Amino acid sequence: MDIKTLHDADIIGISTAKSAFDTLSTAFGQHVENWQHEVVDRLHNSQWTGTAADHANARMQFLENELKAAQQEIGLVSRALQDAYDGFAAAQAHLINALDDAKTHKLNVAADGGITWEKDPNSPNFAGTDAENQAKQIQSRITAALNEADHADQTINARLTHLAGNASNGTGLDSATAKSDTDAANALQTIPPAGTDPNSVKAWWNGLTDDQQQRMILNHPDQIGNLDGIPAVDRNQANQTNLARAHQDIQHQLDGLGPEPKQFLDIADTNGGPVENPDYTTWKQKHDDLTDKMTGITAIENRLKAPVDDAHPPTYLLGFDTNGHGHAIIAVNNPDTANNVSTYVPGTGARLGSINSDINRSDLMVASANDANRKAGDKSTTSSITWVGYDAPQNIIPEAADDSYAKAAEDKLVSFENGLHATHDGKIGNNTILAHSYGTTTVGYTMRDHGLPVDNAVLIASPGAGVENAKDLRIDPSHVYAAQSPADAIGWAAATDPSGMTDNLWDNIKTDFLFGDGDHHLMYGRQTTVPQFGANVMPVDPNAGHSDYWNNGSPTLTAMGQVIAGKPTQ
Repeated sequence: MDIKTLHDADIIGISTAKSAFDTLSTAFGQHVENWQHEVVDRLHNSQWTGTAADHANARMQFLENELKAAQQEIGLVSRALQDAYDGFAAAQAHLINALDDAKTHKLNVAADGGITWEKDPNSPNFAGTDAENQAKQIQSRITAALNEADHADQTINARLTHLAGNASNGTGLDSATAKSDTDAANALQTIPPAGTDPNSVKAWWNGLTDDQQQRMILNHPDQIGNLDGIPAVDRNQANQTNLARAHQDIQHQLDGLGPEPKQFLDIADTNGGPVENPDYTTWKQKHDDLTDKMTGITAIENRLKAPVDDAHPPTYLLGFDTNGHGHAIIAVNNPDTANNVSTYVPGTGARLGSINSDINRSDLMVASANDANRKAGDKSTTSSITWVGYDAPQNIIPEAADDSYAKAAEDKLVSFENGLHATHDGKIGNNTILAHSYGTTTVGYTMRDHGLPVDNAVLIASPGAGVENAKDLRIDPSHVYAAQSPADAIGWAAATDPSGMTDNLWDNIKTDFLFGDGDHHLMYGRQTTVPQFGANVMPVDPNAGHSDYWNNGSPTLTAMGQVIAGKPTQ
């Protein structure tokens, strides 16, 4: 598609053709009704019986089915032409608007899309000091409009070619074919439910024109924004709408809480102590929950609109809701185009309200991977995704001592990772799953029970990944990495299962008699940094606490970047 072709396209002709097929469909439908009334019904009411009558009735039924199938197919052509008109009209309007804006800014657009302008300030056609920036924006809009038209052309061409083939070879007279074609056309207007295979979602999305995709995003942002298999750019657009709506809703709920009730009643308990006001308790729980969610919403808003620089690459909101403690999935750099993609799964305490610190960690990991690439002379790009797409435990006791949170996250994490592959432009060069604390349990359970389409697994400060050995994670164990500082209190997460406690007791006895080998079990399996686990042990600051692995100068952060970038750890 080129500028002149799209600009000059007479799309009214498509609308005229659509109207013609509508007329044909109506006339054909009347023909089918006449056939039913004048032929089929008369035959049925004729009292004719016998072998010949049976053959005639069967033949009449066959012809009736063919006529109805043909009518359906004609109607499908009309629907395809309407979609074609809408798609081309939207692309043409976008192109014309871009060209009009170019003229307003005194920019000259060539037939091949190249843009020039008068740079002499003394010329009456001087385009201004911001001409170069304006030219880049308009050129991007022109390219997007042409791509939009190309996409509409390919999509509609495939549909019309299929229907034309049915008409020419007779398959369009088959009722099963007509039903299948109708179901396919209806499916284009039906959003796949959550949990649908991401590859099927991507195929459905690709079958829509750009205009149809935009209508889906605008009309159903809550479904599109959280559906694995939808490209990152489109999910981001939908979720920014979800984010804005949530901001308004949360603020409305905060405003509706009213003033804070007094904390204590004017009575004493049996011991003479204060009695908390139930109204205050209810008010404070709601207030704290809403305030926490607003904190997360504000953090995401600030990050999305922050000026892009080396420390703050562009971000994409891939998932968002305020259900429960709230969820958010945020990518630093576009995961659909990055060479290296990493998904970071945080642990205990992860929720919408704490998202800011997790986004910062993604920024740091991208910077570390970029540094590893730079030192290797590699120009590969990296995206790091913060995945708070599950209900993480919010406290150490009792919630983090319960593996049900990890089990409930498994299907969601599998779907998300499969979705990254479905929407990526080509094959992901190096795909890493990286987790911290209870997040490693979530990742470990998922890899153990389902497998994940990743090249590397990085387990930071793990209370156990649900397996005894790295090979049980169902990837090459030489691509499993673990880090745990001796100062990290996670090492005190004692084993709770009988076999783990027995192993620890025996290992302690061996250590006391100087022939121990350091083997140790934690709450959810063998400690990931002992030799028996079989992972590559990453360097750590020996004084690092449980949340210090991303601190400035951390050797673990350096190693994370090397793994994400696909470089040897040092």
